[in-house]
Amino acid sequence: MNRSQVIVSPRIRWFRFAAPQEFYPLAGILARWSAAVAVVLGVIGLVIGLLIAPTDFQQGDSYRIIFIHVPAAWMSMFIYVVMAFWAGFGLVFNTRLSSMMASALAPTGALWGKPTWGTWWVWDARLTSELLLLFLYIGFMALQAATDDPRRADRAGAMIALVGVVNVPIIYFSVQWWNTLHQGSSVSLTRAPRRASLLLAGMLVMVFAFWAYAIAAAMHRVRSIILEREKSTEWVRSLSGTAS
Repeated sequence: MNRSQVIVSPRIRWFRFAAPQEFYPLAGILARWSAAVAVVLGVIGLVIGLLIAPTDFQQGDSYRIIFIHVPAAWMSMFIYVVMAFWAGFGLVFNTRLSSMMASALAPTGALWGKPTWGTWWVWDARLTSELLLLFLYIGFMALQAATDDPRRADRAGAMIALVGVVNVPIIYFSVQWWNTLHQGSSVSLTRAPRRASLLLAGMLVMVFAFWAYAIAAAMHRVRSIILEREKSTEWVRSLSGTAS
């Protein structure tokens, strides 16, 4: 065995997970570990946010919704970008697992609250662009459900995902481009955080908890999608025989 073979072989072993049959058991492991991490980090983040963090002198205790709202809002944008990536990858390279991953990532959303703003809804730039993101998620899922041909459904979903990804930077920069009801960014990479370090720590812990939950949910969903789409294959039938 020469040196080039030693270097290349690990990459080949990773490529095998592009096959749904090989990825299915790995997704199960990732789902279990990510769910456990999500629970641990979620408990820690909620303890910091609800019990340890001090009351805000302007908004009182209603500000504590940021420990749920901010991670959820970030994830609504982040997941859409990841979904669009997998959808585009599947469209270009015609890989089955990529399209399955895009389908597994679609369901998500986020909502702010009346106590802080004094209104349930207003046509604010941030809220409206987030509403559009929700419609894009619904449109993606509706297009995929509109046809019985999974390949056609994947291509249609990929097109709306790639077109809609332009809305993500609009959501993020809306509070800078327009005078909106929504406050400015709570966390910025270009300036010191507005929040006290304890609040920032609690928020970031919740962000990681949401990431772990998103991974667990996506892995659980993709396993179901794999079984549904590969039900005519021998390996899925063998799984059913083992389970029975």
